[in-house]
Amino acid sequence: MRVGQGFDLHRLVPGRRLVLAGIEVPHERGLDGHSDADVLAHAVADALLGALGAGDLGVHFPSDAPRWENASGRDLLQLILTRIAERGLEIVNIDSTVIAQEPRLAPFRAEFQKALADMLEVGETQVNVKLKSTDRLGAVGRGEGIAAEAIALLAESRK
Repeated sequence: MRVGQGFDLHRLVPGRRLVLAGIEVPHERGLDGHSDADVLAHAVADALLGALGAGDLGVHFPSDAPRWENASGRDLLQLILTRIAERGLEIVNIDSTVIAQEPRLAPFRAEFQKALADMLEVGETQVNVKLKSTDRLGAVGRGEGIAAEAIALLAESRK
């Protein structure tokens, strides 16, 4: 078994869509980044790369590479899933946390969980999404950005 941990944080800015787990969340600001800035998908991707012992997102998808401009978290996860399969591994489970003061994300939790499970080609019971705020502490608490953390467990494939 192999465990990996991931983290991502992006600033909220006007003029961008807010995308989490590939789901567009209605909000007057979105996350700033070279790609879609989907902090939840990116934290999961980072955790999976960590479990593979393969560095982080910046190693594989550098933010100065035109190829990855506006890339979706879904596309990045698909490429990482290929690497997982090539290594003869499979996802056992993912546990993730989105940290945001705004917007209110609770109505989307189940949708995020289902979308992540679909992206990862696993059952919904293998993915957990938690939502937290910082009770107005720090940059995230001031509504300046959104962060996400994730842990991934991989094991030898039973296929």
